[in-house]
This record gives sequence, structure tokens and C-alpha cells, in this order.
Amino acid sequence: MPELRTERLLLRRWRESDLEPWAAMNADPEVREYLGPPLTREQSDAVAAGMQAGFDERGFGWWALEARSTGQFVGRAGLDVVGEDMPFTGVDIGWRLTRTAWGYGYATEAAQACLAFAFQTLELPEVLASTTLGNLRSQAVMRRIGMARNPADDFEDPSVPEGPLRRCVLYRTPAELRTAYRGR
Repeated sequence: MPELRTERLLLRRWRESDLEPWAAMNADPEVREYLGPPLTREQSDAVAAGMQAGFDERGFGWWALEARSTGQFVGRAGLDVVGEDMPFTGVDIGWRLTRTAWGYGYATEAAQACLAFAFQTLELPEVLASTTLGNLRSQAVMRRIGMARNPADDFEDPSVPEGPLRRCVLYRTPAELRTAYRGR
């Protein structure tokens, strides 16, 4: 699995030492505001194991995010195949940060590295991103990295119970537009 480096971040394979801060992040109601209820340590560990298995199977997935200046775990970012239950197909980009890492531009920086990997290494024709309608911070990151939303693509997530987290937005960036965007 390749590591990705940005000016301030290392996107790398998960380590045993990441599991505790990952679990703390998943137990934080503010971090989970647009994701659903907080996770237990066991649930969080199972998610981490699944992310590692996905990387082993596909050669891409969710990287652990490390601040290069401190070596501190600050979240995750990566690419994943859209679930079969969704009303669209493709590869999805995403990020999740510890609350202490919010507001520093890490999500945008990590997402840009993931997009570059998606288009340059994996040669994907398009990358998608989805979030809940109310998650304006993630939508702002999507726009900053050159993704666009067509409201006709918005959807209800079938894996989420009725409520405010069910209505989602979908952003896209095709490879050819990414090339044009980077050239500006």
C-alpha cells in the first residue's frame, strides 16, 4: 500500500497505536454529528480492521492521517467503492478528522492527495463524494477540491433510518475536469 505525503500530512497504513485515538474520535458526538451515533471501542476496532482489509483487497482505501510535524494521529482520508445498496456506483472519497484537527485545512489537503492518487495512479474516470444535506463543512471541502453538485443526484441513503441524516448530497469530479481544474 502506498503512502501519500503532503506538505503537512502523512497518509499511511494503520498502526496498532492508531486504534485508541480512532476509537476516541468515533466516540465523540461532535465528530459523529453527521454520521450517526457514537461507536463503542469494539465497533471502532471492527471498522479499522475492515478498512485495512479493504486496502489489502483493492490496493486503495482509507489511510490513517498523521500530522508530519508531531506524528500525531489526526483522522482518516481515502477512497472506497460505493456500497451496492446506494443509488449510484463508483469510487467515493472521504475524510474524518479528530475535533482538535478541525479548522487547519487538513481535510482539503488530504482530499487533494487522494484525488491525485485516484486519477494519476488508479486512473479512475470519476470520483464521487457524498454527505448529509446538513454537513456544510464537508460540502465546502468538496467544492474546494473542485467537485460539483447536481441537485438531481441528491439521494436518500438506504442504510440510514428515517431522520435528518438520511437525505444526502452527491458531488462528482470527472478526471478530465480535474485536469482542467488543476491547470487554473
